[in-house]
Amino acid sequence: MAVRDGQLLGCASSLVILWDEWADEHTWKQITASGTFQTHNPKGFTLYGAEVFVDPATRGQRVGHLLYEGRRQLCRQLNLRRIIACGRLPGYHALAHEISVELYAKKILWGDLQDPVLSFQLREGFRYCGIMSDYLPDDLESCGHASLIAWINPHYDPTRRTALQGGYASTLEQDNA
Repeated sequence: MAVRDGQLLGCASSLVILWDEWADEHTWKQITASGTFQTHNPKGFTLYGAEVFVDPATRGQRVGHLLYEGRRQLCRQLNLRRIIACGRLPGYHALAHEISVELYAKKILWGDLQDPVLSFQLREGFRYCGIMSDYLPDDLESCGHASLIAWINPHYDPTRRTALQGGYASTLEQDNA
């Protein structure tokens, strides 16, 4: 959560999952259990970024960056392998009648187009991994589609358990050592 002078500027919510269970096509409702997060699995190695909200009045003030940095910090502290998320493509509707969603995403990667979400996520160090169709079926701006993105934790230590698999205090002690 990002707060300044008692004013909520933005928030992000995440859960830990076993990515192999979700690597195929899925929807936001499926992976978050309709927003209840009952799919959270402490045995997982993946932090799944379910939502990010930034007050439109504060856009351009790096609130989104701070929320994404908070996720990266949490991923490192928990010794998770990666962050996976699916991001809206709010600019796609304007071109949907001309190009496929896959070409839209490629044009963003090539620098030919800008999208408020995917362009931001790429600047934040995430890698584009593909399109999830019908991820948010009611999202008219994205025509229901989302981009699948990933950030790989460069500090992940496969010889250590994750903090959620046991030893949270010892993991934090090791991180602070």
